Order: sequence, then C-alpha cells, then structure tokens
Amino acid sequence: ECVSGCVCPDGLFDDGKGGCVQEKDCPCIHNNQWYSSGQKITVDCNTWQVIIFVCQKGSWSCTEYVCYGTCTIYGSGHYITFDGKFYDFDGRCEYVATQDFCGDRNSSGSFSIITENVPCGTTGVTCSKAIKMFLGKTELKLEDKDYKEIQRDIGDDVRYWNTTVGLYLVIEASNGVMLIWDKKTTVFIKLTPDYKGKVCGLCGNFDDKSNNDFTTRSGVQETNALKFGNSWKQSSTCPDVTEEIKPCDVKPHRESWAKKECNIIRSDVFKICHSKVDPNPFYDACVHDACSCDSGGDCECFCSAVAAYAQECTKAQACVFWRTPDICPIFCDYYN
Repeated sequence: ECVSGCVCPDGLFDDGKGGCVQEKDCPCIHNNQWYSSGQKITVDCNTWQVIIFVCQKGSWSCTEYVCYGTCTIYGSGHYITFDGKFYDFDGRCEYVATQDFCGDRNSSGSFSIITENVPCGTTGVTCSKAIKMFLGKTELKLEDKDYKEIQRDIGDDVRYWNTTVGLYLVIEASNGVMLIWDKKTTVFIKLTPDYKGKVCGLCGNFDDKSNNDFTTRSGVQETNALKFGNSWKQSSTCPDVTEEIKPCDVKPHRESWAKKECNIIRSDVFKICHSKVDPNPFYDACVHDACSCDSGGDCECFCSAVAAYAQECTKAQACVFWRTPDICPIFCDYYN
C-alpha cells in the first residue's frame, strides 16, 4: 500500500491513510489491520511453525520457530486435529485420541491417550467422560475432576509433573507430551515437533497436512469421519457409529434458543478475531451442543463451546474478554 506517486513530494511515500512518510516509516497490512514499521505480529501454530512477522519498510520479514502441535477435543464430539482439521464424531466407546505406536511391530511406543465417550443428553450425542493417559508403565486416569495413578508391570519409566493452572489440570511428561484438561469435557493435547508424522488416532498424524488426517488404524485414508472414528475404538464390542446425529432436528424447540445464545461467537464481541479464526465451524458446534444438552448442563455445554473459540482466538493473538456476570462467569478469586 505504501507507494510513491503524484500525491507526495519526491522521496516520500503515500502511506495509504492520507499521509506522506519516508520509506522506513511505511506501514504494513495484515488481516485488514494496519501496523507501523517495526511492529511485530505472531501467526499461530496451525502448522509446526510459529512465524513472527516484523514490519519493515512496508513489507513483512519473517522468522521461524518450532513450536508444539495441539489437538483439541471438546463438547459433544468436536475434534480439531494437530494439523487443524475440524470434524465431529459421536461414538460411545473408548477411542485412541493419539499415540506414537502406529504399526511398527518393533516399537511399543512411549505414550497413548484414550478418550472415553458417553452420552451427554437424550439426543444421542456423546461427550468425553474420562481420559486415560499411558506414559510408559504409568497409567493416569482423569475423571470426576481428579486423576489417579496406576503402575503397570511393563513399560519404561516416563517422568511426569502435574500442576493446576486456573480451571485446568496440566500434566507434562518428560517424553514431550502435555495434556491440559478442564476437568469437564475439554482436553488439549500438546506434542513437541519430535512427534511430527509419528502419531496416529483421532487427532491425526501431525505432518502439517490436514487432508490425510483421516487415516484409519489399518493405514487406509478415509474421507468419511464416521468410518475413520470407528476404526480407532478400543473394543470391538462397541457398536459402530452409522449416522451423524443432528440434535437440533431431534429437539427443534431448543434450536432458536441455541442460535440466539451462540450468536455471541459471530457478534461484535469477537469482532477482532473473525478475520483471524473462522467463527462459522465454532458457531455450528455451539448450536449443536446447546441443542444436545437437554438433561442438565445447558450452560456448561454452551460455555465450553464459546470458550473453545476464545481459545483459538487467543492463539491467534486476539484476546477477547467475553465472560460477564451474566454470560459464563468464573469466580476468579476462588481459582486464584
């Protein structure tokens, strides 16, 4: 946008905002926002890199740093893979969320994370009830807002640490695996770049390509989320999911309320985030959850869905203060 021309004296450039500046002071544009020369922005870790752009003379110069990959599981069967693929899967069983044992018979792998999904309403949708985390010979079961440790006879010793950060329980292991749990239905799984292309499960293979994330347990690439999800169930006795559940069709009287409440995601409250993170899949997921939670926990389902979008906004450098005394309040002094 910063160009010389007949509107500015020789040696000065039109800054696109009605002024004339020296070349070194030319601004830059990113997502329709103006940035002054020398300002820095961070592009989130949708891939394996975090890229810091520095505005210099009207153009961006970039530096690259390696960062964690993140898989998100939240609400009633919503998944965002390490490579950013967003999909829904409502299965009633235990499923492999991610593991580093992916077919090499000579390796037992160093970790596995299992999600146990149960119905969370009368419409048939499911939520994560418990998480099992296998680290070498240690098994951690996260359930009922707490976790317990079980020592098994086989496996390596993998050290881990646990801390509580605000609403979340954080478990960090020495093998580069981190799990962040809100003690309800949301879990974030973070892996170091050492695991790129070496993991499998519902969270995908972490190879920077989202189009091959639907790789089944047998190594076949699927296009159908249900067939892909069914392949990662832990027990063959669990029934396969054969159709996508649409709770707003089952409970149409809840749909108008769900859309009204979830519209906060599309509203001006999140305006600074809309150009950075597409709100539409998160809005659809919110409506889905708000319709489905019809046996108590209406607000919890809605709040978790909005919080998932807010989390993605924060990763994209768009921090939104959306909670109010009337909308999903948190008693911060209690958690401080």
